[in-house]
Amino acid sequence: MTQRDYYEILGVDRGASADDLKSAFRALARKYHPDINKDHDAEEKFKEINEAYAILSDPEKRSAYDRYGHAGLNGMGGMPDFSTIDLSDLFSEFFGFGGMGGGRSRKARNAPRRGQDLGQKLTLSFEEAIFGVEKTLEFERDETCTICRGSGAEPGTTPGRCTTCEGKGEVRQVRQTFLGSMVQVASCPACNGSGELITNPCKQCRGNGLERKRVKKTVSVPAGVDSGTQIRLAGEGQPGANGGPNGNYYVEMDVKPHAFFTRRQNDILLNLNINIAQAVLGAEIDVPTVDGKSKLRIPAGTQPGKVFTIRGKGVPFLKSNGRGDELIFINVDIPQKLEEKQRMLFEELAATLGTEVKPQERSFMDWLKEAIGG
Repeated sequence: MTQRDYYEILGVDRGASADDLKSAFRALARKYHPDINKDHDAEEKFKEINEAYAILSDPEKRSAYDRYGHAGLNGMGGMPDFSTIDLSDLFSEFFGFGGMGGGRSRKARNAPRRGQDLGQKLTLSFEEAIFGVEKTLEFERDETCTICRGSGAEPGTTPGRCTTCEGKGEVRQVRQTFLGSMVQVASCPACNGSGELITNPCKQCRGNGLERKRVKKTVSVPAGVDSGTQIRLAGEGQPGANGGPNGNYYVEMDVKPHAFFTRRQNDILLNLNINIAQAVLGAEIDVPTVDGKSKLRIPAGTQPGKVFTIRGKGVPFLKSNGRGDELIFINVDIPQKLEEKQRMLFEELAATLGTEVKPQERSFMDWLKEAIGG
């Protein structure tokens, strides 16, 4: 039977580099692996691909094949020599472990690992978010056991060698596949990869090395935070493993709405009602701000939708000096009921103003949108 050209099988030219060969092999192996490709001829193609790569990835065999073709491989073994092929990353994608004795080493399993982050939401009043505040938080987290100092063993005792893995921290299992025996390396289920077993666990933490504690921490909330702002308490999360650093604790702000103030970035908005006389004649009035009352002069003839600005009465900037402004939106309150004297005065005024109706060129909403930059 005529044997196919190995370069043709892998889809590469004869000058292909070792990296080109490996890339082509990996792509084809993923495509035709029988555990993924259920076509009836996938297994044969996969064997063909492995054979081609086994020959071309071996410099000596490739040289013989390039000079004499398949005949040059007589006595050298035409089927794959898996000891020359690194399939660990490929088989880890298929099976979740290293195909030829791969898997995480004990050193990797016992390497320092950072602790888990923790966090909570912190509810603030509108004023607390504007001016900043100090809050005391209470939360639970794990801490190193004060009795065994994290060893998990009762004081005066030490962990013993794991008999399941003989202290190696890993166990090996042989799996039979159509390609031959595959060695699976996994973390020892008895000692969880540590290589040690605690025969006399600490009574305080029950061998865990950690104990649950409730802690109090004071957090300084800076002026100008808003809902969604986060503050990081470095190292206040769960403890790390194997000497790794602690995780962090994140505090996310949740600001309650105000009765009459609203916030737009660093500006504070206020809708203010004035009566018709104040709008027509003008007035000086007290308006609320987050800092207390402030004087505002209403000019005569002020129209509904007029916006006044009080500089520096807004929200402090988080990362720089200064504050935003307070924007006051004027609404003229039209009385629905009048006393007799008030009615007479309005009737006299009406007689002097005439009855001509003038179309309104712009609506109140147009003025409002222009005022706030909408």
